[in-house]
Amino acid sequence: MTKENSVKKFNIIQEWCKGCGICVEFCPRKVLEIKNGKVHLIDDEKCIKCGICEMYCPDYAIYVEEEEG
Repeated sequence: MTKENSVKKFNIIQEWCKGCGICVEFCPRKVLEIKNGKVHLIDDEKCIKCGICEMYCPDYAIYVEEEEG
């Protein structure tokens, strides 16, 4: 898979999230929020899918994956 043909997809595993808010604090675009004790993506179009939230999530509840476009 080449970079030109790949699309990044943002994923949250709600069952694994304990709502610590670390991902919200580190998000450079401020597109994450904690709602009802779980993380939620506020605006998928503003998310740059940089993976910082994935890197800091202690519960592995967030991940960014590449898919063929």
